[in-house]
Amino acid sequence: MKVLIVLGHPRPDSLCGALGGAFAQGAREAAAEVRQLHLAALEFDPHVREASPNQQPLEGDLREARELIVWAEHLVFVYPTWWGTLPALLKGFLDRVLTPGFAFRTCEGGTGYQGLLGGRSAQLITTMDTPPLIHRLVYRQPGREAMARATLGFCGIRPVRSMVFGPVRTSSPAQRQRWLQHARRQGRRLAHGRVTRWERLRDKAGAWLKGLRLQFYPMTWLAYTAGALAAGPPDGVFGNPVFWLGYLCLFLLEVATVLSNELVDFPSDRDNRFFSTFTGGSRVLVEGLLNSREIQAGIALSLTAFVTATAALLALTPGSAPAVLTVLALLTVLALGYTVPPLKLSYRGLGEIDVAVTHSLGVMLCGFLFLDGHWQDPLPWLLSVPLLLAILPSIILSGIPDLEADAAAGKRTLAVRLGPRNALWLATALTALAAATAVSWDLLGLASGAYAGISYLAIPHALGLGWLLYRRIESAAPPGRIDGLMAASLTYILWFGLVPVARLAG
Repeated sequence: MKVLIVLGHPRPDSLCGALGGAFAQGAREAAAEVRQLHLAALEFDPHVREASPNQQPLEGDLREARELIVWAEHLVFVYPTWWGTLPALLKGFLDRVLTPGFAFRTCEGGTGYQGLLGGRSAQLITTMDTPPLIHRLVYRQPGREAMARATLGFCGIRPVRSMVFGPVRTSSPAQRQRWLQHARRQGRRLAHGRVTRWERLRDKAGAWLKGLRLQFYPMTWLAYTAGALAAGPPDGVFGNPVFWLGYLCLFLLEVATVLSNELVDFPSDRDNRFFSTFTGGSRVLVEGLLNSREIQAGIALSLTAFVTATAALLALTPGSAPAVLTVLALLTVLALGYTVPPLKLSYRGLGEIDVAVTHSLGVMLCGFLFLDGHWQDPLPWLLSVPLLLAILPSIILSGIPDLEADAAAGKRTLAVRLGPRNALWLATALTALAAATAVSWDLLGLASGAYAGISYLAIPHALGLGWLLYRRIESAAPPGRIDGLMAASLTYILWFGLVPVARLAG
C-alpha cells in the first residue's frame, strides 16, 4: 500500500510531528510504502491571488506534492486543531493544491460536482487543548467535518477516519507516549487493508439503501392505506395483520421493480448527464457501488420473499383468494413490465401510464381486496382516478432530464416522443385535470367523501405548479435538470393520498 503522510504543523519537531512519525513506523511494519510531506519545509504562496486557483502557477514543491497525492492510495493528515479547525499552513496548502480539474470537476448531474480523487482513503490525526469530548459535543468538530466531508469527501476520498488526541496542554509524558503507541498501532492496521471490514459493510449497506430509492415508497403506502380504509373502519385496518402483510407484499414487489429498472436502464443511466435525486435512477451500478450480479441476487431474493408473503396473505385474507391472487398477478406483470422484457412498457411509450395505474388503482385495489372488499365495488375505482391523474405529471416530467440518454438507449418515454415542450404542456393539463377531478368528486359526494376539502390544498398547489410549468415552457430552455419542478410535482401527489387517508380514517 502506498501511504502519504502530510504534516500540517508549522513545527516539524512538535507532538504532531512525532505522531506522524509513529504512524509512519507502524505503516512500514505493515509493509506499506510510506512517503512524508512536511508542509513547513515547502516553498509556496498559501494565498490564492488570482480569480481562480488554476490561473496561479504552481510552485515546484506544489507540483511534487500533487504527484505524491496521485501516487498515494492512503492519505494521512497530521495537524493541530487551532480555533476549532485547521492551521493556516494546511488550509493554504489545500487551497492551492486541490483545484478544479485536479481534485474535482463541475458536472451537470448529481450535486453539480464530481470528485476526481476517488479510490483513495484518508486518516486524520489531530491534537488539541480542548477535551475531545467537549470538542465533539459542544463545538461539533468543525475542523473534522471540514476535512472529512467538505474537503476530502468532496474530492471523492473515502472513507476518512479520524483520531483526536488531547487535551495536550495538561497531558503527561506517559500520556503522550500512549498516544504515540496508539498512532503506531493505527499505522500497523494497514496490514489488513485501507478499508476495514466494518467500513466495507457500512458502504455496502449504504449502497443498497441508495439502490432501493426508499424516498418514493411512502406514496405507495398512502394509496394502499386509502384502499384498505375504504374497505372497512380504521380500527379494523391498522391493527389487522392482513393489512401489514399485504403491504409487505407490495413493498417487496416495489423492491424487485426498482432493482429491475436499475439493471435494464443501465445504458440510459450511464449516459445521463442530468441525473438528480428525482431522475436518472439511483446510479449504484453506474458508480460501481453494486454490481449486476448483486442486483440480480437482490431481485431474486425480493421476488422469492414476495411469493412467500403472498402465500401467507392468501391463507389469512378474509377477501376472495382468487381476486387477491389475480390483482397481485396483474400488478406484478405491470410493475416488472415497466422495463423487463418482453413488455418493456417504458420503451414503448406506455411507461407513464403503467406507473400511474400501478401506483393508484393497482395498490388501492390491493388494499381494498385484502380487507374483504369486492372488485365490483365502484369505490376503489373512483378513489383512484384523481390520484392517477396527479401522478402522471411527475412521471412525464421525470423524462425531460433523461430525454437525451433515453432516446439514445431506445427508451420511448413521452418526453422523447412528444418533445420537452409538448411534454410540459401535457403535464400542465394533467395537473389541472387532477385538481378538477378531485374537487368534482368532493362536490358530487363521490368516493365516500374521501376528497372532501381537498380544494383548499390541491388548487393552490396546482396553480403554483402550473405557473412553474408555464415559466419553463416560456423559457424554451433545452432539456436539463428540473429539480424544482420535480419537487413541486411530487409533493402535489401527496394531497391525493393524504386527504383520502385522513378522511377515510376519520
